[in-house]
Amino acid sequence: MLRSIDHIVIVVPELIPAMEDFGRAGFAVIPGGEHADGLTHNALIVLADGSYLELIAFKSQDIPPAHQWAAWHQRGSGLVAFALLSDDLATDAGAWRERGLPVAGPRDGGRQRPDGQTLAWSTVIFAAPDGQAMPLPFVIQDATPRALRVPAESATQHRLPVRRLAGVTVAVRDLALWSRTYADLLGQPGTQGISAHSLRFDIGGQWILLASAGQSESDLGRYVDACGEGIYEVTLAGGPSTTLLLHDARLRIESAQQAKGVGGH
Repeated sequence: MLRSIDHIVIVVPELIPAMEDFGRAGFAVIPGGEHADGLTHNALIVLADGSYLELIAFKSQDIPPAHQWAAWHQRGSGLVAFALLSDDLATDAGAWRERGLPVAGPRDGGRQRPDGQTLAWSTVIFAAPDGQAMPLPFVIQDATPRALRVPAESATQHRLPVRRLAGVTVAVRDLALWSRTYADLLGQPGTQGISAHSLRFDIGGQWILLASAGQSESDLGRYVDACGEGIYEVTLAGGPSTTLLLHDARLRIESAQQAKGVGGH
């Protein structure tokens, strides 16, 4: 069963400078470690609700072209993905296959923390038959205790008054198409978003907003033209209201009450 949005993935060119940049902006950033494939390493910005932002960078410029985030590395940086948390990934994957979703996995993954602790998990991704990226999250289930992956002691150390992940905005071209796909993924119909060009799905006290790109001169349209469909903005609950652009990642901070809704899209 899907529980919540687990984390947000932000690709950065180099990890240490990005950690410093996010730290100067008011976030507490902790080293994460090296992933099992040896290609990437990461750092975490953990929130009080247990969700987190993941800063991820390639360890060298010798990147396999088939890597799912190779194109983003070439662009430089930005929001690339978000993950949902499952407590029974094998069962969930079977249900998604029955609904016709293009499921790949579960696949084993993991990383080693700087203190030597090894973490393990399984993931499911959704891959189009032609290999094209899809504006869908991936899904993760921990094999080792989640507290090892997401150390809670850092959650309240931010200088910025951010407490939790409220939701994510996903930019799409065809709202009707992706609304049906998300309904199959989440097992629920969406509800009207802030405009006729958006649809909202609630999960674990958080929300996912699908927003149609509309005209190309809009911010969403320009984003889709430049980067393709996918995660466009992250909303954090805290305040006061502001929008940060850090390493091309749009982070909207709203008051707790405002964050229950959706931003101006």
